[in-house]
Amino acid sequence: ANVLFLESPAGVGFSHSENPSQIFPPSSGDKAATKDAYAFLVNWLERFPEYKDRDIYITGESYAGHYVPELAYTVVINNFFRKLANQTVINLQGIAIGNPSIDEFTVIKGYFDYLWTHALNSDETHELIEKYCDFKSLHHSSICINAIRNSFAERGNINASEIYAPTCHDTSLKPGQTGSVYDFDLCSDVYVGAYLNRPQVQQALHAKPTQWTHC
Repeated sequence: ANVLFLESPAGVGFSHSENPSQIFPPSSGDKAATKDAYAFLVNWLERFPEYKDRDIYITGESYAGHYVPELAYTVVINNFFRKLANQTVINLQGIAIGNPSIDEFTVIKGYFDYLWTHALNSDETHELIEKYCDFKSLHHSSICINAIRNSFAERGNINASEIYAPTCHDTSLKPGQTGSVYDFDLCSDVYVGAYLNRPQVQQALHAKPTQWTHC
């Protein structure tokens, strides 16, 4: 399998333009990012036609809960018209999204439900959040705000992304990392950042020298 990483939208990570207005035009947003990503995919396959017949899966995480379905929908719609025009279609087979950010209501309410069902919040705190927090309108009463503060206090200083694992305490770089999913290092973000900020790595990637950050 081949993996192609696309930093999206334009302007994040190593992507850049000499003219900042080209990166953040007035029409920037999810639709513009989808249009750019589709244009990239089509042109990349034209440049490397040996990959045109390969099965393609679009994946992403976090805010890609918006980007991935929108890009997949764009591919499907355009494939229909490309078939009519006797053009090569993109052989899309499926999508996958990790920890997707889909909408505020689903994400925020789901997070507090998760804390409660995993015994990280008390019944009393969860009941207050359920009764007084309106995550659809995002207009929170003072009772809701205090309940949310109690929720975070009850949760404590833990790794919110992996509640059964410790947090990263030692950020020093270590030689000989295995990279095994069975021996996951919670400080891996530190290593990735250090690696991508090495001048020789940025030079090898033909990236404009910059300070890369995870988010």
